[in-house]
Amino acid sequence: MRIAVIMDPIASVNIDMDTSFALMLAAQARGHELFFLQQKHLRAEGSELFATVWPVQLARKAPPAHAVLGEPFELSVGKDLDAVLIRTDPPFDSHYLYTTLLLELVRGQTLVVNDPRGLRDANEKLYAMHFADVMPRTLVTQSARAIAHFVANEGGRAIIKPLDGNGGRGVMVLRSDDLNYNAIVEVATDEGRRPVMVQEFLPAVAEGDKRVLLLDGELLGAILRVPKKGEARSNLHVGGSAVPTELTEKELQIVARVAPKLRADGLYFVGLDMIGERLTEVNVTSPTGIQELSRFTHSDPEGKVIAWLEARVRAMRATP
Repeated sequence: MRIAVIMDPIASVNIDMDTSFALMLAAQARGHELFFLQQKHLRAEGSELFATVWPVQLARKAPPAHAVLGEPFELSVGKDLDAVLIRTDPPFDSHYLYTTLLLELVRGQTLVVNDPRGLRDANEKLYAMHFADVMPRTLVTQSARAIAHFVANEGGRAIIKPLDGNGGRGVMVLRSDDLNYNAIVEVATDEGRRPVMVQEFLPAVAEGDKRVLLLDGELLGAILRVPKKGEARSNLHVGGSAVPTELTEKELQIVARVAPKLRADGLYFVGLDMIGERLTEVNVTSPTGIQELSRFTHSDPEGKVIAWLEARVRAMRATP
């Protein structure tokens, strides 16, 4: 296959942690041709989508030897590519929105993962609210008064987070007795102009949160991300550490509950976040954790993703 990956600058990836890098290595090992590009390299004329791409050869070597780029050239996304992986990190801004709309032009011609329509519908914080019965108690608002009422009902402590962040950025413990309480709410909501998510504080966060990777609704596996001492966030980006884990029966039930909607919405490669057997987020833009899962389980999850892509492309090509 010819596979293009839309991602952040490839020169800066962490070769031991980056999921996009692992997926690309797996595709290369299976004989596929890889191309790198960023969102800014897409161009549409009429109903045809073009992209300036860089052929790339990858190796698990220290940067910059990890990614050798060929000379850039332009191709037709719908005619010249078999699959496109959208792997740009949040935030989901206007540029990202336009990228998903441009990729609509190749619907039915080229496999795009995750589906652009699914990406537009699935804010990683708000999408989880389709499954509110398996979430922590949650409020979305820009009202300081509503936040104060929620925090008071939670015994004076809650979690506040932006709706468009990633990697734990902007996630804070909100305490009503904190002298900085009002300032935190003002900054998080931009003084009442921006909605935020406020959630029940789950004491189990001290033990870590589980990143559960799904492929087309099926479980690939899970890792436990443990926060460093003195930190409420367990994201690897902010110093959390990954350890092996298994899912409980209740967590498996959450996976079974969420999977049909993910599949229906074209959200094929997804990372669920769970704390204390509760669903906290549904990560769909650029889920991470596959390298850690691969090391812990020796199950080649990245290879399974590429094998799934192969089968999906074959099915598309076989459809009249």
